[in-house]
Amino acid sequence: MPHFSSSPFIDRVPGPMTDPLPKFGDRRRIRIGLLGGSFNPAHAGHALIARHFRQRLRLHQVWLMVSPGNPLKSGDDMAPLAARLASARAIADGRHIIATTIESRLGTRYTADTLARLRTLFPCARFVWLMGADNLAGFPRWRNWRGIAAEWPFAVHPRPGYTARALSGQAASVLRRYRRPEREAPLLADLPPPAWMMLRLPESPLSATQIRVAFAHNRTGMQSTEEAESGPAESR
Repeated sequence: MPHFSSSPFIDRVPGPMTDPLPKFGDRRRIRIGLLGGSFNPAHAGHALIARHFRQRLRLHQVWLMVSPGNPLKSGDDMAPLAARLASARAIADGRHIIATTIESRLGTRYTADTLARLRTLFPCARFVWLMGADNLAGFPRWRNWRGIAAEWPFAVHPRPGYTARALSGQAASVLRRYRRPEREAPLLADLPPPAWMMLRLPESPLSATQIRVAFAHNRTGMQSTEEAESGPAESR
């Protein structure tokens, strides 16, 4: 697998330089997984899920896209963007798993808008949207969710308490005929959309909310992130 540097890439992405982005030319047809979320904070579960997605889908990179703000979540307990980016950087390797605030730099708020901008900026890259079963269950609440599904392949990982609900929900029902078997995971980035799949990845009850509560109570909550075997990806 080729090496793609995480050196700053500022000539094609507008806005102030706040974090490193992968550097690659538009003629390099690489496969990139996009794992968007609040990462409030990012934890070891996020890292493990990102690694599993990358391995199963044969992705060159996974971008941890730290959202400036989730339209579907309250911002009352949201840490500053810089702090959340720092927590994401702490679990990223900077080469295959990369933390970025690209949405903030692009000035986009909704996933549909972000994906449209990325397609314009990187027309030859093959992007796959990555999300948890909780997000699949709530997918119909997203702006232009049908358009996202029609134009971008996506993969879903299980979440305790959400997986069965997601697979019986509206989005999965509408998109049922476009669901691909897990054996096609290495091909997903190259399949014409609509195309999606549920991947059997490690599940864990650990959540960023639990970490925040533990940290507030005894200042040791972040230790649990190092002990976690897996966890959810807080995508919106």
